[in-house]
Amino acid sequence: MAEDTSSPMDRFCGSTFWNSTESWYTNDPDFTPCFEQTALVWTPCAFYWLFVIFDFYYLKASLDRNIPWNKLNVTKALVNLGLLVITALDLVMALVKKGGDSGLPRYDLDVWGPIIKFATFLLLFMFIPLNRKYGLQTTGCQFLFWFLLTVLAIPRCRTEVRLNADRQKILDSAQPSEQDFSWEEYQFVSFFIFFTFSSIMLILNCFADGMPRQTKYQRGENEIPELSASFLSRITYQWFDSMALKGYRNPLEEKDLWDLRPQDSCSEVMPIFAHHWNQNVRKNYKGRARVEPKAQFSNGNVTFENPHGEKNGRKKGMASIMPPIYKSFGGVFLFGALMKLFTDVLTFAQPQVLSLIISFVEAHETDPQPEWKGILYAVLLFVLAAAQTFILGQYFHRMFIVGLRIRTALINAIYRKALRISNSTKKESTVGEIVNLMAVDAQRFMELTTYLNMIWSAPLQIGLALYFLWQQLGPSVLAGLAVMIILIPVNGVIASRIKTYQIRQMKYKDERVKLMNEVLSGIKVLKLYAWEPSFEKQVLDIRDKEIATLRSTAYLNAGTSFLWSCAPFLVSLVTFATYVLSSEANQLSVEKVLVSIALFDLMKLPLTILPMLSVDIAETQVSVNRINKFLNSEELDPNSVLHDSSKPHPMSIENGEFSWGDEITLRNINIEVHKSSLVALVGTVGSGKSSVVQAFLGEMEKLAGVVNTVGKLAYVPQQAWIQNATVRDNILFGQPYDRKRYNKVIDACALRADIDILSAGDSTEIGEKGINLSGGQKQRISLARAVYSDADLYLLDDPLSAVDAHVGKHIFEEVIGPKGILARKSRVLVTHGVTFLPQVDSIYVMKMGEISESGTFDQLVKNKGAFADFIIQHLQDGNEEEEELNQIKRQISSTGDVPELLGSVEKAIKLARTESLSDSISVTSADSLMGGGGGSLRKRGRARRQNSHDSVASAASLKKKQEVEGKLIETEKSQTGGVEFAVYKHYIKSVGIFLSVATLVLNFVFQAFQIGSNLWLTQWANDQNAGNDTGLRDMYLGVYGAFGFGQVITGYVSTLILSLGCVYSARLMHNVLLSATFRWPMEMFDITPLGRIVNRFSKDVETIDNTLPLNLRMVVLQLFAVLATIVVISLSTPIFLAVIVPIAFLYYFAQRFYVATSRQLMRLESVSRSPIYSHFSETVTGASTIRAYNVGDRFIDESDAKVDKNQVCKYPSVIANRWLAIRLEMVGNLIILFASLFAVLGGQTNPGLVGLSVSYALQVTQTLNWLVRMSSDIETNIVSVERIKEYGETKQEAAWELEQDKSKPKNWPQEGRVEFQNFQVRYREGLDLVLRGVSFDIRGGEKVGIVGRTGAGKSSLTLALFRIIEAAGGRISIDGVDIATMGLHMLRSRLTIIPQDPVLFSGSLRINLDPFEIKTDDEIWKALELSHLKSFVKSLAAGLNHEIAEGGENLSVGQRQLVCLARALLRKTKVLVLDEATAAVDLETDDLIQKTIRTEFKECTVLTIAHRLNTILDSDKVIVLDKGQITEFASPTELLDNPKSAFYSMAKDANLV
Repeated sequence: MAEDTSSPMDRFCGSTFWNSTESWYTNDPDFTPCFEQTALVWTPCAFYWLFVIFDFYYLKASLDRNIPWNKLNVTKALVNLGLLVITALDLVMALVKKGGDSGLPRYDLDVWGPIIKFATFLLLFMFIPLNRKYGLQTTGCQFLFWFLLTVLAIPRCRTEVRLNADRQKILDSAQPSEQDFSWEEYQFVSFFIFFTFSSIMLILNCFADGMPRQTKYQRGENEIPELSASFLSRITYQWFDSMALKGYRNPLEEKDLWDLRPQDSCSEVMPIFAHHWNQNVRKNYKGRARVEPKAQFSNGNVTFENPHGEKNGRKKGMASIMPPIYKSFGGVFLFGALMKLFTDVLTFAQPQVLSLIISFVEAHETDPQPEWKGILYAVLLFVLAAAQTFILGQYFHRMFIVGLRIRTALINAIYRKALRISNSTKKESTVGEIVNLMAVDAQRFMELTTYLNMIWSAPLQIGLALYFLWQQLGPSVLAGLAVMIILIPVNGVIASRIKTYQIRQMKYKDERVKLMNEVLSGIKVLKLYAWEPSFEKQVLDIRDKEIATLRSTAYLNAGTSFLWSCAPFLVSLVTFATYVLSSEANQLSVEKVLVSIALFDLMKLPLTILPMLSVDIAETQVSVNRINKFLNSEELDPNSVLHDSSKPHPMSIENGEFSWGDEITLRNINIEVHKSSLVALVGTVGSGKSSVVQAFLGEMEKLAGVVNTVGKLAYVPQQAWIQNATVRDNILFGQPYDRKRYNKVIDACALRADIDILSAGDSTEIGEKGINLSGGQKQRISLARAVYSDADLYLLDDPLSAVDAHVGKHIFEEVIGPKGILARKSRVLVTHGVTFLPQVDSIYVMKMGEISESGTFDQLVKNKGAFADFIIQHLQDGNEEEEELNQIKRQISSTGDVPELLGSVEKAIKLARTESLSDSISVTSADSLMGGGGGSLRKRGRARRQNSHDSVASAASLKKKQEVEGKLIETEKSQTGGVEFAVYKHYIKSVGIFLSVATLVLNFVFQAFQIGSNLWLTQWANDQNAGNDTGLRDMYLGVYGAFGFGQVITGYVSTLILSLGCVYSARLMHNVLLSATFRWPMEMFDITPLGRIVNRFSKDVETIDNTLPLNLRMVVLQLFAVLATIVVISLSTPIFLAVIVPIAFLYYFAQRFYVATSRQLMRLESVSRSPIYSHFSETVTGASTIRAYNVGDRFIDESDAKVDKNQVCKYPSVIANRWLAIRLEMVGNLIILFASLFAVLGGQTNPGLVGLSVSYALQVTQTLNWLVRMSSDIETNIVSVERIKEYGETKQEAAWELEQDKSKPKNWPQEGRVEFQNFQVRYREGLDLVLRGVSFDIRGGEKVGIVGRTGAGKSSLTLALFRIIEAAGGRISIDGVDIATMGLHMLRSRLTIIPQDPVLFSGSLRINLDPFEIKTDDEIWKALELSHLKSFVKSLAAGLNHEIAEGGENLSVGQRQLVCLARALLRKTKVLVLDEATAAVDLETDDLIQKTIRTEFKECTVLTIAHRLNTILDSDKVIVLDKGQITEFASPTELLDNPKSAFYSMAKDANLV
């Protein structure tokens, strides 16, 4: 052999390196020994040396230390040692046995081969103790190294065994041989020892090492198995199996979830982000002297720097969140990007292998290739697909983790910032907007990270596809590309149209939900007035507009899906047409056709994603700007309040000037609070009292002066801030529970009685913003929190405003006053009450933001200055109790010489007398629950003893209500497990059987056309004559076009039919839901929280409108695509059907497991997400309280815990997706493997069919994946149908209209006689009777007053009269007709009521007076004149069309009451029920109402439920109720003459006798 022809590698080995006749062009392929000993060994080694950097990185990043020696790592070390020994021995033997005088030449390979192996094994050996020390339980690089080494050694096994057999033959043969085989024998033995050891190492690397001894975080029983899973288990997600199994067996609950991975918890993510953020802040704001070290862990808290540092720091620009995000999370992201690049390249290898398979089958007839090549291609296709599956799985996993971490970092940064923003910043945005930063903007990042790499990946994929297509078809590709590019803007236009429709639909939806909300809040009034039909019509009108937009959207959606379904087809049609028609020489071959189609399909995805991605990125950019603006906003100055203990007094302000960010609010403030003294701040509304308190807290911007506080602060704000927690937690506020002190505080703050009413005592959960407490209760809890905190300084901002007078007195004596719990503390009290002023140590009178005078009570009264004016003005408001006024009278007269003051006190005493008896307000009035508007709050102080139904029913209904509200997240009964088939049946019925069947048929036809067109293409490509005969060619082209046209039409129509069917069903279901809800009996509204009903109308209806149709469309499409694939593969290789059955089983199992687990995880995740936001909005509202008590750190920890808890639910659901994807894609890859194997082995002759079946198989993976996702989405969303169906089938009240009503005269009842016969009633099944056998008879035109203590059943009488609650026994008749025999609307529309709380609806004033629009303008104006509203309405620009805000917010409470009067005057029926309103109306309005009623309703029967006795003293009869029975029924004069009567004693209490 001549020297010069050999390559350097040949010389290196001393034998041939590569011989293609031996390795490729043969039926029995084999490598040369040189290739086996160099390339196949060095490839794994090179791989490891290249990627060993990752192993070092993981050592550095590990959080754990010190894995104990165990069987596994000891075995690893020993086997690795064995490998080192054997390699060293190889080297020694080569040096001894070869070269020199041994007669065997020594080549470089003999020396370098062992050296390279030895170096690699040594490196691996070093990592065994290193991994132990740094607590690494598994590493990927090592696993891959051993895997490659073992697999690539297999060819050499075969070679060595063959050579050995040959040697044996020579030795066994007769002739004695001269050869010495000792070197070969040695190599044979040493190789097999090496191979055995490396196989053992591979097996050992499949397992993870033991648990580390030292861990940074506690690793408990419940830790996530991923942490100690081996590399193999991690890439296959086998460690998730246990969760999938658990979720399949029974619905997952929170306790089944694993702990969070420490790397993803706030405590790991935050310091990194904070460090980079602070660096960025420092870079952006110059003038910084001090440089801080890294974000320190000061007792586990991360500090963020204030971008508005010292005032002198010049601002260079906003500090942006982007650089810190890159620096904190960029590493993982880049690694992910690398993986993505890898998969993109693999994707494009598939069509190349496909073309190899096709040419293999084509050559079968003419020049058959050896069979092993076909098998190789099939396996290669499978390996490519599998590699892609695993890498993509890891890629998505990594991206999700980055997304989660970014979200964690942003949520925490926003939260920490929100605790420190200044008031001017707070003014710029509402709480809702700030919460949105967290809920929407931070969330958006998370959704974007997965797709972000498409920015470079999509163009790359398109570029690669074009490059390969150009090789197939030359310039004709450009024609196809042009079509694609033209379709993008068309799609864009349609998409933007859809978006406008969506926005419009959202607008209508909001309107509809708002109206529903109002209707449901005022449902009682609607029922009393029989106004439901009018409002039902209003809701339906909005719904019709909504349906119209949905219908338009349906047409557009069909348009887009039609464009996408015909896009691939149009593209291929145009391309092939251009290709064939451009030149005679251009022939279509099967390979060309199929490879091109496969490549066009690969281009489809990136082309769709690019436009969407650009929109997403733009939206995220907006989010970034909003977050930046917030994080850069101004913060409170922590140094505005000094804590200098050398000052004489614990609290003082000297020469203070303060502002709320704009103009000066307080000036010349000088206040001193002596140790353990009580200082009162008084003044008119808006004089700056609360601002002084805020100045002490450091909430205001200090412009001048010194504020000093020494000691621990406690603060009671004017508007109590209550957390969504139990009563006890609200009072303890993070302090340890001390029973004695706690009970003392509860009694002192008069909370004992309230706690006893609550269902679970002090562990009753309070709703958000304290929704299930009255204003007074909230205020007292807020006070109890302050008292319990046992601080040194107390700032009390009007804590007595919302409580009744006698409670106020109790609290003052027990808590605030000189003998109270706080007597030893320093206290500042802002107050409006005059009563307590004589008992305080000093008084500061505020006026227009300045202190006008100060001193003790006696001094100030003598001064006759602002303080005296304040007292006089205060007494004219008339809201003190009589005894207290007497006390003040004594105090003032003792000071002498102030006659005008005494005069006004006398007047006030008279007023208080007439206003007695008013503390028995009944039936929850909206005001008394919600704490009313600011102005009327103080006037109504006393009117709030009780806020439930009449109290007999009260205890029970409160209990019920509390049990519902006690657990705030109520589980609804359809929330676990699968959904019954009945629900699907119901849905299909509502879509319509015909439309449902039509959809399926059309989709079937669509797929048939698609398969047809592809088969036709292959037929054309197989036809040899088509090239020469242009007529034949044009015929092929024409038919191909026709097939395509069929696809386009059926695709469009099927989508359209489905969408319209869904719209139709959505309309139907909403109408059923609406009419059912309007016809509920009142009791249903009592036991169902309003939010839950509104939820049906918003979220569930939204799902039926938008989400379900989309899901259904996808499922139907994907399902038929899968069927098509199976059909095509079976056509080409019928044997494939045998494999389909086991594959289908695998698939079904993966799907069942996944759906059960994933659905429950999604539920848990959404349940755990809302607490983050509600806690945040709570924090933003209560920020000043949190700062005052100095518990910011605790709240930050709470927020972190909530975020972590959400991650605990979120992370498994991300993994569940990966787990499923890997399994399904492997099922898909098996389909690819079998399809291609059968194609190659089956002796197929039609290359077109084969290629088609393989290219269909290549697509099936994606389709299967989508199919499972979508079908599980349908299962999740169909629940909405179930919930709406459930509400449509609830109990309804009696019929609204009955036939026999029509016979009654128009003006029935003519005389208005009302009689009760032994009447009994209860609020709901299972509750006690509220009226127990009441009988009385009222003649037409009589005026009757009904009195009784709270809970005697007064309101129940009226409710029974209107049949809001149905009789439990006895009967009521009006004009001799039993009301139980009439339609509800007939009855209710012939009675009139002026209810206790005036409910108004948003809409015009006219709609509020006459919703059916049956009265003339003159009648309405007349009614307005009689109700004293005419001049007011005349003064409005819009007159009768004046828009009334939700709940009538833009009218005063008195005006609302007058509107209700006007309603009554418009109706003018024979029977009028007057449920007296006390709380809302001042005395003048009340007199007006009384006068009007006396004159206008002279001839009518009037029933008055009285709270003030003087209003019913002139009535004809009085009914006195007690505990649901009538105790007295006679004329008032008769009763007053009898001193023993109950009525007499009431009148005596009210100072009327």
